Amino acid sequence: MSISSVEKYGWTAVPRKVELLLQQSEASGPAKPIFVSSIRLPDSDLVKAVHEYAKKELAVETFNHSMRVYYYGQAILTHAFPSWSSPSFNETYFLSCLLHDIGTTDKNISATLMSFEFYGGLLALGLLKSLSAPVSQAENVAETIIRHQDLGETGTLTRIAALIQLATIFDNMGGNPQLVDRATIESVVEAYPRMKWSGCFARTIRKENGLKPWAHTTHLGEEDFPTGVAGNQLMEPYE
Repeated sequence: MSISSVEKYGWTAVPRKVELLLQQSEASGPAKPIFVSSIRLPDSDLVKAVHEYAKKELAVETFNHSMRVYYYGQAILTHAFPSWSSPSFNETYFLSCLLHDIGTTDKNISATLMSFEFYGGLLALGLLKSLSAPVSQAENVAETIIRHQDLGETGTLTRIAALIQLATIFDNMGGNPQLVDRATIESVVEAYPRMKWSGCFARTIRKENGLKPWAHTTHLGEEDFPTGVAGNQLMEPYE
């Protein structure tokens, strides 16, 4: 893989530990309101095909979550890591957001003994290659999906994976609330309502952990994680 592909598609390594990652923040003050209307969606033919696929395959609650993760990620990017942004980075991030929970559908969660993130990564890689996505981009989307719940204290991960971790934990558990202004939350949930997402995702976690007691999600705590999701106080007013 060339250096240009690493930079272009967001492969650059950053700390896996959130506290160390946030020490690299470029923010100069509190997060400012950013509205959905001011955040551009990538619109390549590849994106349009994947957007259509995700909307068809995902339950509306999961699709809305995927879109919120994109918008929150863009808000975090603008506030804390603006130097990361580029058209190819944003497109790769959007593709990752659309597909990051594809492994949680009723069909896919029961189609394999693999953890949903790993199976979802394989599905995404196959889909993107079939749509003639650049290999370096398709592989980063797959890696991002596989590692989007790979929270930990050691090592590194890609910028795309780090951003989706911040955005998913924000939407699912209200983590690091200083990264997104409340007016931004209100704009995002108006466009893509939560529809009681906290309870919905907590049930999905418990379903997979019941079907697959070896699932990767268990590293976050077999009960701590779903309880934390269900008890998301930051997002409770918007449920």
